[in-house]
Amino acid sequence: MTGFQRWGVTMTMVGREDEQAELVAFVKSATGQALVLRGETGVGKSSLLSRAAALAEQEGHVVIRAAGVEAESELPYAGLHQFLHPLLPDVARLDDGTRAVFDAVFGGVRGDPPSVMTLGIAVLSLLSLSAEQRPLLLVLDDGQWLDDSSADVCGFVGRRLAGGPVKLLVAVRTDLTSRFDTAALPELPITALADEDAARLLDHRCPELSRRARRIVLEQAQGNPLALVELAAHFAGRSRDLPAEDLIGQHGVPLPRRLQRLFGTRIAALDERVRTELLMGALDGAGTPSGTDAVPGTRYRMRDADAAVAAGLLDIEVVTGDFVFRHPLVRSAVVRMATPNQRRAAHLALAQVHRENLERRATHLAAATVDPDEEVADILEAAAESATRRGGALAAVTWLTRAAELSENHTDRSRRLTDAAFVAGHAARLGQAHRLVQANLVPGSTESPASVLAAAYQALYQDGDVRSTHRQVSAAIETLRDGGTATASADGKTQPEEVLTRLVILLLAISQFSGDRAAWESTHELLASMGDLVTEHSRLYSGTWSDVTRHGAGWAGPVRQAAANLPDLEPWDVTRLGAAAYHLDILSHYRPYLQRVVDRELETGAVATGMVMLHQIMLDQMAVGEWAQAEDTGKRGLDLATEHGHHLFAAQSRGYLAQLAALRGQVGRARDLQAEVDAWARPRGLGFLTQVADSAGATAALSSGDYEAAYLYAIGITQPGTFRPYAYQASRTLLDLVEAAQHTGRVEQARAHALAARDAGLPSVSPRLGLITYGALAMTAENEREAAEMFTRAEAHPDAARFPFELARIRLAHGVRVRHVQGPAAARQYLVPAAEAFERLGAAGWTERARAELRATGTPPRVSTLNLTSLTWQERRIADLAASGLTNKEIGERMHLSPRTVSSHLYRIFPKLGITARAALRDALSRTDAAAKV
Repeated sequence: MTGFQRWGVTMTMVGREDEQAELVAFVKSATGQALVLRGETGVGKSSLLSRAAALAEQEGHVVIRAAGVEAESELPYAGLHQFLHPLLPDVARLDDGTRAVFDAVFGGVRGDPPSVMTLGIAVLSLLSLSAEQRPLLLVLDDGQWLDDSSADVCGFVGRRLAGGPVKLLVAVRTDLTSRFDTAALPELPITALADEDAARLLDHRCPELSRRARRIVLEQAQGNPLALVELAAHFAGRSRDLPAEDLIGQHGVPLPRRLQRLFGTRIAALDERVRTELLMGALDGAGTPSGTDAVPGTRYRMRDADAAVAAGLLDIEVVTGDFVFRHPLVRSAVVRMATPNQRRAAHLALAQVHRENLERRATHLAAATVDPDEEVADILEAAAESATRRGGALAAVTWLTRAAELSENHTDRSRRLTDAAFVAGHAARLGQAHRLVQANLVPGSTESPASVLAAAYQALYQDGDVRSTHRQVSAAIETLRDGGTATASADGKTQPEEVLTRLVILLLAISQFSGDRAAWESTHELLASMGDLVTEHSRLYSGTWSDVTRHGAGWAGPVRQAAANLPDLEPWDVTRLGAAAYHLDILSHYRPYLQRVVDRELETGAVATGMVMLHQIMLDQMAVGEWAQAEDTGKRGLDLATEHGHHLFAAQSRGYLAQLAALRGQVGRARDLQAEVDAWARPRGLGFLTQVADSAGATAALSSGDYEAAYLYAIGITQPGTFRPYAYQASRTLLDLVEAAQHTGRVEQARAHALAARDAGLPSVSPRLGLITYGALAMTAENEREAAEMFTRAEAHPDAARFPFELARIRLAHGVRVRHVQGPAAARQYLVPAAEAFERLGAAGWTERARAELRATGTPPRVSTLNLTSLTWQERRIADLAASGLTNKEIGERMHLSPRTVSSHLYRIFPKLGITARAALRDALSRTDAAAKV
């Protein structure tokens, strides 16, 4: 192939001087890097890979080869396992956390499924460890067939090899799309040979060709090395392939198809036993080069196929002695020529070979089975569940659909199709979900509850339709409720009950987005009529998503407890609980898990669920003061929602970005986004989003000092002295309404609203509501003793530090009050930390207001803050936690950082505070705080 003998024996390569020079430079480079060779089928990519691998071995590299295989392209992490298997013994030398990542992916150990970033970092650690003694070259052929999960990790790793002893070399075909198309790795295009080089290669390989045959081969091959070699072999009489006249007349036939025809005639000449061996190998991805089948038992090993070597279809791998396909087109030709019965028989035999591997066995059984078979359907269903929990929602849809086709009764078929449609919907494949539901309809029947589920899901998330979907879903629930006991399927699963639960949860989501009292009361009335048909989780969602002021008390404990079992849940169940945690202001308990799995879901899993995860991550970032990160998360969520046509999620992202812009004092941007959300959501009756828009308007107005506008926005959400039922922003905007009312002279309304929060028991519902209730009571207190008592309760709240913006607002308001009553000196202890917090957060409007108050005390704010002004908000939190005696690991768990990152922050903090050891932190912080109060 292009003058280079594959799998070990070197020959002079004809042409490719520029490509060879670049590969020599690549291999001999002192630094790690990645390179993608891109070219058409047969152009010589594999030969160049072999050339580079041989050179690397001469230079002292350890070379590991892998190959993408079409048969494995839907098996998550199959390609990565192939790549890393020789290195897996080194995993034992890694730290516990990194080992756990590999165990979750390859070891069958149940644990948190890693994101691309988490797994990529673990792979980088393994590669670095394995390359300590000798540099490492990873060579991947046929990268276009690598499964998506593995390709994404390879791309992540490839972009981060600089400075290390590891290199990655990948070959992909130009005629097929792959994840490497967008991996942002350097590329080297491999084009057809120049006419002169093509002629030289042809003369070198087949000097005996007649002038006529030589002309035909050069014309037909168009500089493609594989075509040159194979067509020349035909004309030289070394095969009994197609007649020359057939080849001359094939100008309109793509080159790969012509080559397949050449290989096909050789395959047909083999006896049936050898053809069966080739077919088993082709269907299982066997016969890939140079150690790529190094994982024992993972692929079929072809035997007694010397006749195929003689026919030019197989080579013998010099390292292992295994048979390998000469080219991927040979594998394709083998499969294409086999009859359906032959392919099914081969798949059935391969299912037996892989009986210990659930997903591989399922893949082969799905292809081997024709008639309904409940045992096979169960295996496919189990494989789908496994894939879903590992981030393979799209593979799960395929397996569930096939399981439905193989079901022995209508009940099980309907259940599995419904499950496939449900997963497809969460994977942002709403059209596919709809088609699956339509396939589930009995001819002549009316719309089924499952079809209502799919149609309503699509109408809600694509179009924001809460009015008609509420009616349709309610009617479907009533139909199932009144239908009596569901009929159990053969395995004991009751499909109508599963659909009923999904419909209930969708109705709750519709009601939440509507934010409408009548819709919620209708929903609660319907659920009350269902008795035990409503699951405990559905009751939890009903209480927390609807109105935490009236129904949220008592749910915080179960939601916290559920956070310990997230790896055992489906991704959409995680986000449902995450929504409850948000309403209860304990989302930080869920965020570490969300951050670990969100990339996985967005890349290969439940994409729509991944978008919800981004919303929840952003909301927690906003709550704890990580506003720059929240901006990035929000923009990412908006881009994805727009790309997938989820207009509801797009509007939701804009609403949260409007709130964030308002917090940061970006008033113009906040108002633009607010107007955009309001214009889309209000005509559709999406009260959830119009409340978000009004909240952003109130916050932006407060930031700019326009208190009258802030008051008008706030009372658009709820009136003073009450919390409008089912208006989820009513309790969240407590401080906004109180502060706006006070600044506009509506002191009685402000006081009434603070007292209403106390009387509604908000402090018992969530930590944030407790903090702002005490803050509102302090702001509106009728005497100084009550003001001091309520402020102390707010500042001493166990979770006060988790809500830095609210705490700073409460301190600022109390400092202003103290300045007027007790004088400037007494006020500084409240105004200084408030000003510092606003500045660290980037809350421009509030920062300026706090500075103005400090100036009124006669203290320049920049002077009083001393060393703490040089600490970022994150550094101050780390310093405070370290001073309290927490270890780096404990600090990392609270702040979603690795212990190593915490350590790096501390080493930057010490010089800023003028200390050299952790033990001095408490005194340094105390001295600085005391100086700031002077």
